Amino acid sequence: MKTESYIEIEDKLGAHNYKPLDVILSRGEGIWVWDVDGKKYMDCLSAYSAVNQGHCHPRIRDAMIEQSRRMTLTSRAFRNDQLALFYQEICQMTRSHKVLPMNSGAEAVETAVKCVRKWGYETKGVDRDRAEIIVCSNNFHGRTLAIIGFSTDDNARKNFGPFAPGFKTVPFGDARALREAITPNTVAFMVEPIQGEAGVVIPPDGYLKEVREICTQKNVVLILDEIQTGLGRTGKLLAEEHEGMEADLTLIGKALSGGFYPVSAVLSNEAVLGLLQPGQHGSTFGGNPLACAVAREALKVLIEEKMIENSAQMGEYFLKELKKIEHPAIKEVRGRGLMIAIELYPETKGGARAVCEKLMAMGILCKETHTYTIRFAPPLVITREDIDWAVDKIRAAFVD
Repeated sequence: MKTESYIEIEDKLGAHNYKPLDVILSRGEGIWVWDVDGKKYMDCLSAYSAVNQGHCHPRIRDAMIEQSRRMTLTSRAFRNDQLALFYQEICQMTRSHKVLPMNSGAEAVETAVKCVRKWGYETKGVDRDRAEIIVCSNNFHGRTLAIIGFSTDDNARKNFGPFAPGFKTVPFGDARALREAITPNTVAFMVEPIQGEAGVVIPPDGYLKEVREICTQKNVVLILDEIQTGLGRTGKLLAEEHEGMEADLTLIGKALSGGFYPVSAVLSNEAVLGLLQPGQHGSTFGGNPLACAVAREALKVLIEEKMIENSAQMGEYFLKELKKIEHPAIKEVRGRGLMIAIELYPETKGGARAVCEKLMAMGILCKETHTYTIRFAPPLVITREDIDWAVDKIRAAFVD
């Protein structure tokens, strides 16, 4: 079937809740993907960092196939022989005390919201139904009804209300604003170490460390949403490591399965997750043996194949080379690890979408965000030679 036929069917039968580039992908390997016509592209989005390990990594694929032969799902009504090993390995890797496995990133966020409210009532002593959670402007934590209720993106919120109360918004990167917003009813502060969907917005140096100090002083749970920044994307296993601090709850997902299966997790101290009792939270698929086997291998691949170190080294090189591109449309190039953005001036004709379409024609797939920002987030297996090839194409895309 031709590209146009696929697009026609999608547009006719599918909800129009995405605006994808008009490429129909059918195969992937490492940093490369191929469309139905056989054209090869470098993937510089990595499924929003879900395929940090590269497309169709053979070790993760083999683990999935092997486990699928044995057992895929039991529900948590019974125990399985993969869950305990997943707990043990991820706790050792991240220094966590408790883990609650879920499926999607949004489910991990919803889980964290429930758990910190419970902690607020049962441990901190907040009056019932008065708990507040502080979030940041321009946040992105998912698309569920509760989450969009505390979004500042009008497009995400419009005509979906009414929304749940209990959330307060402060500017991202402003520790003083956080301190001033905390009240006796504040149970948690939830923040992304780097705001990905907002356009790879990096907070001031020392921000997360100061946030950690404030939350400790004020007896507030610190939740870091590392669903996009975690698992090697920024050149560390978790982005919190750049400032030598630890959250009370850390949310991970996306690359936790290497792109093979929906897996997410809430990593927690004992104080918060330790309060949950049977029947108070769960998921039919959360913690299933197939998910656990896939996640275990995906984590091992990151460590054993030194993908995190490669992310740090190649990210530094990619950023340096992109900063050499001079064009009047480019306002700023910024990033950490292999999480990089080119921000354009608002008067740029066609905005970031036009540049992404030019790059697609040249064999590079990336995605615009907030009209004037292009994100580059290739799989962590990218090489220096791959980057040189990509930078040449990106430079050419800015030639008028």
